[in-house]
This record gives sequence, structure tokens and C-alpha cells, in this order.
Amino acid sequence: MNPVAPTSVEIENPRETFKEFLASKGLRVTNQRTAIFDAAFKIEDHFTAEDLLDHARALDDSVSRATVYRSLPLLTESGLIREVDVGHDNKYYLASHRAKTFQAQVICEDCSHIFEVDAPFMEWYGKTVCDKLDMTPESQRLQVSAHCSNFTKTGSCERGGKTVATA
Repeated sequence: MNPVAPTSVEIENPRETFKEFLASKGLRVTNQRTAIFDAAFKIEDHFTAEDLLDHARALDDSVSRATVYRSLPLLTESGLIREVDVGHDNKYYLASHRAKTFQAQVICEDCSHIFEVDAPFMEWYGKTVCDKLDMTPESQRLQVSAHCSNFTKTGSCERGGKTVATA
């Protein structure tokens, strides 16, 4: 399960961290898993499993769809990749290039772009609420759905490249 909020410490060597995580689970470090990890960490923005498959195959053409889908839960459990569920058909993922404060997502309803915004107050809020109930927070999320002002005014969105067809 993902932590409530990561600490403000840079992950020194994520690749080694992943290898150690696999070893702790009794799993082998394979070329395909390494390619999937490397691909995930090269993608700067949110990605789907299919996006990851394309990037991983560019590094190692033997990477299978099944291996990607089996590796994503391992990557998320290790804390090196975050799963972002925005309520659409696909789940999105984001590599944890460095641990940060709690992140909230703002999802543009016009172009589907996902923005990550620091929300350090959420860590405090989750802890405070759980303390009152004598509980320990396991996970929490904050998502805001919004419409792009520029898209509303002009019918186009620079972030997502969408344009409204005019009659």
C-alpha cells in the first residue's frame, strides 16, 4: 500500500532499491523487469501500462505485456512508482524520481492532463483525523477535477492539444 506521504529524502539509487526489493520478495532481477523499471523512470509525466509497454519495448523488444502488468504492482509496492487512479478507464502511474511532500492531483476535464501539486497540509490532516480516532493512516488522496479556462474561452488547450470542432 502506498504511504500517506513520503519523507523529503531523495531516493539515492532507485534502480538498486528496486533490485533489493525484488530480492526481498524472492524474485529474480530479469532483463525485462530492468527494462520496465528503466522505461518508467525515463517517462517524466504520468503514463499508462500501455505507454510503459511501448517505452520498455524500445529498450528491450522481448518485454511482454504480461510482464509489464505483473511488474506494475511490484513497482508500486516498492514505493518507486505511484499509482494514480483518476476514475477513467486507465490507471496512471508516475515514477517517484524523488520523494516529496504529499501530492494532490488536478485533472483537466478538457484535455485529461494530470497536474501534480504539492499539498503538505494533507499529511497533517490525515494524521490529525486518524489520531482522533486512534487509527494509523494507510493511504489518502486528494483529486480535483477542473476545466481549463483557455479551453472554455478559445476551444483549444495547449496542454492536451485538444480543439473543439466548430460548425
